[in-house]
Amino acid sequence: MTKISEALENVENILTPLSNTARLDTQVLMAHVLQQSRTWVLAHPTSQLDPQQADTLDMLVERLKHGEAFPYVIGHWEFFDLDFDLTPDVLIPRPETELLVERAIALLQSTSGQKSIIDIGTGSGCIAISLAVHIPELKIIATDISSKALEVAHRNARKFHVEHQIEFIECDLLPEPSALQASTFNLICANLPYIPTAQLHRLPIYGREPTLALDGGADGLDLFRRLLHIAPNWLKPNGCMLLEIEASLGNKALALAFDSFSEAEIHLHRDLTGRDRLLEIQIPNTKDEN
Repeated sequence: MTKISEALENVENILTPLSNTARLDTQVLMAHVLQQSRTWVLAHPTSQLDPQQADTLDMLVERLKHGEAFPYVIGHWEFFDLDFDLTPDVLIPRPETELLVERAIALLQSTSGQKSIIDIGTGSGCIAISLAVHIPELKIIATDISSKALEVAHRNARKFHVEHQIEFIECDLLPEPSALQASTFNLICANLPYIPTAQLHRLPIYGREPTLALDGGADGLDLFRRLLHIAPNWLKPNGCMLLEIEASLGNKALALAFDSFSEAEIHLHRDLTGRDRLLEIQIPNTKDEN
């Protein structure tokens, strides 16, 4: 049998050409195989892997060598201090999306009365579920065009015991008007596909994560145009939209928002790296008819 320290060294050597975080990836992978914490793994270097654990580790390393994304290999990933189950049917949650959740929590906590939101393109459910966990009275509609993505989101909602707060609906952006009563939501939030098609095809993630969740059309803003046209009818007076954007599209996204909502308060927030990341549109009491 192989000691943990020896296995860590061997796997790190294999992953070093494949990852800028090979040491961390190796430790997380080992913790996953042993069903222990990373701290436990580092504290028990002389413990040994049994044959089944060694075989599992070898299999997972082979998947990484063939280009499969690390979170899909281990089947889960952390977002907003919650560990979400993942499959290749959903986008891997990114740290920059936490900005949207932080801003949504701040807005909703300043809102009195019953609170309700729509999370469009929910994917793994990471945005909707993070909000539900932090605001127990919140009611959420979570939509996605992918039935397989909604299966993952359902599973995560049950995992964190918030399934009673969230209604999942399979649809393209928003449900049919007859399905829900319009003008009853405090907030619409969305992490839409926003990478321009040509740019996406040049990125390492192309083919490794679902294209449906990444491809934003020729300029990355196809779905934004559609959503900005139909979303106001779903918001209460003084309702708000929070839209994650591709960092290079800040000015174009702002222009679209101002074209659609000439009287709205519109802000562009930057992420921790200083890049444009979140478009906030505060709808006035009297909503535009555009």
